[in-house]
Amino acid sequence: MNAARESAGDSAAGETAVYTHGHHESVLRSHRWRTAGNSAAYLIGELRPGMRVLDVGCGPGTITADLAELVAPGGHVTAVDAAADVLEQARAHAEERGLGDAVSFAVADVHALDFPDDSFDVVHAHQVLQHVGDPVRALREMRRVCRPGGVVAARDADYAAMTWYPATPGLDDWLSLYRRVARANGGEPDAGRHLRAWARQAGFTDVTSSATAWCFADPEETAWWSALWADRTQASAYATVATRGGHATAADLAAVGAAWHAWGADPDAWFSVLNAEILCRV
Repeated sequence: MNAARESAGDSAAGETAVYTHGHHESVLRSHRWRTAGNSAAYLIGELRPGMRVLDVGCGPGTITADLAELVAPGGHVTAVDAAADVLEQARAHAEERGLGDAVSFAVADVHALDFPDDSFDVVHAHQVLQHVGDPVRALREMRRVCRPGGVVAARDADYAAMTWYPATPGLDDWLSLYRRVARANGGEPDAGRHLRAWARQAGFTDVTSSATAWCFADPEETAWWSALWADRTQASAYATVATRGGHATAADLAAVGAAWHAWGADPDAWFSVLNAEILCRV
């Protein structure tokens, strides 16, 4: 077995990242909005009935359920996440959509997946690699469990490339603080621009790169986006990491939250999130 497909084995020292956001309601509010259409369109053309799919970092399972429908009939999705509590929500969502037999769930670490080599036709990870301690090792593991001829797909935002209008100093403070906290927590908030390089370092030689954006531009969208980020900044696990790590005070976070609300109420508000994508042939 060559080095690019070797088993994960013992854990590397760099694999210490902790999910910065946690699973506060404000976080899941945005995760439940995600679908295959708005978050995995670059992958849809690769999916066929009967395929076996691994969905890494599935969260509450809305994309997972869409993937299961796209590989029906005869297909199956294995959905994994590091957090057991969010898997219960994903399982309930699959059952509500009548997909109980088409999806299975397990707690897993992407650095050391508990599956044999060549187990899946497609391995997918959405907004995962920005949060892991060793994204190259994670991609090697995703490659190991993907069969020859299969596809490893990943999509991640690039925080430094996010842009908005009107100019709001409080949102500049938010972005600077978020990037500091994410890096202190072991992640890479600007993961999008690194995806192609990480894939090549992981041993992939056939990598198709692309980018798409989420855009929040009407009053309902900007109110929703600003409110969830205001709440996330002040009440999620991110807030705890920011204050305990000495990156911000509670007053700092309250000021950022107020800036988010003020921006979201502006009738001219507009926000775009750049997401990079890779399709890696195994």
